Amino acid sequence: MEILILKTAEKELEKIANPLNKQFGKHIEKLASAETNKHLKRGIPYFTENVTKQARIIYYIEEETIYIMHCFATHKEYERWYKSFK
Repeated sequence: MEILILKTAEKELEKIANPLNKQFGKHIEKLASAETNKHLKRGIPYFTENVTKQARIIYYIEEETIYIMHCFATHKEYERWYKSFK
């Protein structure tokens, strides 16, 4: 599968500290080979990948392409985004 990182995710990755940024890179590579994906609840059409206990990658899949939408370094950032769907 092809992986595309959207501009919003690129900006978020630039702000993340280097050791954590490397972990994001490893998990982004892992997405291409992942057989199972964790879908978000409440009818939200996106998937999530846990990088650490707090860090998350939000993405969606169209045909043979994975689009990385967001890379959240903290759970607080993720919760703020997730609550916007209520």
